[in-house]
Amino acid sequence: MRCPFCGNVDTQVKDSRPAEDHVAIRRRRFCPACGGRFTTYERVQLRDLVVIKTSGKREDFDRDKLERSIRIAMQKRPVEPERIDQMISGIVRRLESMGETDISSKVIGEIVMETLARIDTVGYVRFASVYKNFQEADDFDKFVSELRPPGAGDAE
Repeated sequence: MRCPFCGNVDTQVKDSRPAEDHVAIRRRRFCPACGGRFTTYERVQLRDLVVIKTSGKREDFDRDKLERSIRIAMQKRPVEPERIDQMISGIVRRLESMGETDISSKVIGEIVMETLARIDTVGYVRFASVYKNFQEADDFDKFVSELRPPGAGDAE
């Protein structure tokens, strides 16, 4: 592993332990050239995924991009970071186990929304506001009203 500080390719692993609910290995590393210390994470990747955007553009799946968008939606919410890590790992495993290498961004967005809805309603609404491209307050109002349980008159 290349040292991020000096570029030396001969770094040493000082400590390894399971991370993220045993779906990754956390490695503490040391660079003998500059004395720098850093952490890496090793995860199993079942297959290389390609995201098909709504425009038809194709791009490699980026776990970090998924993680950033979820963490933004969950910012300042009472959910432990470990729980968010587990959620992200679960989403990635679900995508990898679908059997397809090409996955539409719509499918990814729906899986993320489904997962967020189970964990935190506010995070779910925040993510949905970006994913569904809300333009005005009425968009929020309509979406949130769909979250509320139907009244007695709505049931058939």
